[in-house]
Amino acid sequence: MLRPLLAALGGLLGLLAGLPAPAQTPSTATSLPERVDQLIESQAGGPIAAPASDAEFLRRIWLDLAGVIPTADQARAFLHDPSPDKRQRLIDQLLDSPAFVRHFADVLDVSWMERRPAAAVPEADWLDFLFDSVARHTPYDALVRQILAADGSQPDQRGPARFLLDRGADPHLLTRDIGRLFLGRDLQCAQCHDHPLIDDYKQAHYYGLFAYLSRTSTLTGSQGRPTLSESADGDVTFKSVFKKNVEHRTDPRLLDGPPRPDPPHIPGRDYWAYPLPNRPSIPRYSRRAQLGPDLTASSTPDFARNAANRLWALLFGRGLVHPLDFSHADNPPSHPELLDLLAQELHNSGYDYRFLLRCLASTRAYQRACEPPPDLDPEAIDPARFTVAAIRPLSPEQLGWSVMQALGIVEAQREQIQHRLLVADGRLRDIATADAPRARLVALLAERQLDQSLRPSLAPFRRQFAPAAGQPDETSQPTVHQALFLANGDPIQGWLNPNGRNLTTRLAELSNPDLIADELYLAVLSRYPTRDERLDVSAYLASHADHRPRALRDLAWALLSSAEFRFNH
Repeated sequence: MLRPLLAALGGLLGLLAGLPAPAQTPSTATSLPERVDQLIESQAGGPIAAPASDAEFLRRIWLDLAGVIPTADQARAFLHDPSPDKRQRLIDQLLDSPAFVRHFADVLDVSWMERRPAAAVPEADWLDFLFDSVARHTPYDALVRQILAADGSQPDQRGPARFLLDRGADPHLLTRDIGRLFLGRDLQCAQCHDHPLIDDYKQAHYYGLFAYLSRTSTLTGSQGRPTLSESADGDVTFKSVFKKNVEHRTDPRLLDGPPRPDPPHIPGRDYWAYPLPNRPSIPRYSRRAQLGPDLTASSTPDFARNAANRLWALLFGRGLVHPLDFSHADNPPSHPELLDLLAQELHNSGYDYRFLLRCLASTRAYQRACEPPPDLDPEAIDPARFTVAAIRPLSPEQLGWSVMQALGIVEAQREQIQHRLLVADGRLRDIATADAPRARLVALLAERQLDQSLRPSLAPFRRQFAPAAGQPDETSQPTVHQALFLANGDPIQGWLNPNGRNLTTRLAELSNPDLIADELYLAVLSRYPTRDERLDVSAYLASHADHRPRALRDLAWALLSSAEFRFNH
């Protein structure tokens, strides 16, 4: 057992040299939340919701930054804390936690791969790459350059190459997905002609992006692993279906930016590695290698705007541009000046997503209640004004993690991993206690092992609640099968049985109905019950005194099945 643990720790120790010191906040950090609020409130157009209660904020920030609800003990500690700065301290604590690393790696995975099944690259390699990158504080733009440049030929390139390889290096699929995910423009309908409804989406835009990718293909090498291969030549031409006699030629080009012509051709010097059977060709000049730098350059402002818009949507449930991949002049941002500000600040911070998330989570806009003001008709609320907190369904991953957290599955697994790392083996314990950086590395190792051990338990939630593979979460719709899964699904029903120190075991050890109600509501809903809810719990237990274990299961199941649990609010 020790050898694989030390090997995994050795991989994380590679982070030590590159692990940054605590981030120095850019000069605008203290003023940015206030500037965001001023821009939102100046366009409110009516009453604004009151601030969220501590319990509302607690649950929301844990779901958004850790992907899971807090434990009952964590909820109790926060709600009892009288400190005026406890919200800001919790934001900072979560952004610095291994749980944020796990969750944000999962956010990037779902956003970029859209739950495609692993094909050319094992999912574990991809997730390890994302986890390590977030742990290292790799900037967002650098991450994008890595996944567009990796060819999968070397072991350390397998993980990042999944973005291209698991799409089969199909230049049309990649053109659409790179446009959607990194420029906020779905150019698919501009493949055959200029978009019929959106003047901003031109066929030249589609093929300008396509030209970076058209020479790239996949090749299965002698070891049976697909890698990327690239030709040194191949022009891109296109015709509109409406003007078939007019042919256009394009160099690589991003939207309306300047073209990037190939360097002068030198006969006989086309390749570093010439094409051979079972060996990828490597051209001296790679068009694809130019894509990442061009895409993330300051001369491509849509990249920063799209990244800022997606980070905003992560916390607020919808983008300033909505839908996220539909940016054009006839669908402008709800708050144009705000999006410009956030894009500029993200760029100035070196694409530090923690910096922007910290600023956004600190705003009054983020910390509003989901209950509209009493004098405002709920039907009249415009979600694009962000004057009332959005009510949004949990993602499949958030739902699965939160069910397991509420029922005590996460903590039980965490304790087993920590015992294996810190108690059963003295050498790992010595490493963990050597200094703070090494203690953090062991904590990251524990979080990664926790994710790996519980990932199979998320599969039923993904099957039931996720959209089809390759589709964004916005396309998911509720179904009767989801309700039946929550009511009768095997994993949940099994987790409700008393076992170890799980929720129903803890409840069974309590005799006072009020204490039972408190533990139940804190564990599942991250708040204390109201007076009426305490009375309901007491009455239900009294009426089922002969079947108390079953009654406790039923109470826990009822809260897990409630809309309050299944939504982020």
